[in-house]
Amino acid sequence: MERAVTFLKKSYHSDRTAFYYEMLSFIFTVGASLSLAFTADNPDMRYIYPGFFVGSLFGIYGYYRRELAWPMLLTAYFAFVNVFGFGVAMLWW
Repeated sequence: MERAVTFLKKSYHSDRTAFYYEMLSFIFTVGASLSLAFTADNPDMRYIYPGFFVGSLFGIYGYYRRELAWPMLLTAYFAFVNVFGFGVAMLWW
């Protein structure tokens, strides 16, 4: 437990702004994931995709600030896929 707390403190002190953006990314993504898990038999993706999308946007900016290229690119891909998935869920295409 002490190692986890030390890890979080180090992350916080290295870049506080990135830390808060990454925390918001975590909150939105976990919220969307929990919503998907609890409604797995018939999820309404019109509400789930936006949570993942907003979480991705917060993550992209946090990773950009920390200069983490690969996590930022992977999360940017997730953001794009969530926009596409939202369009499918809304019957736009």
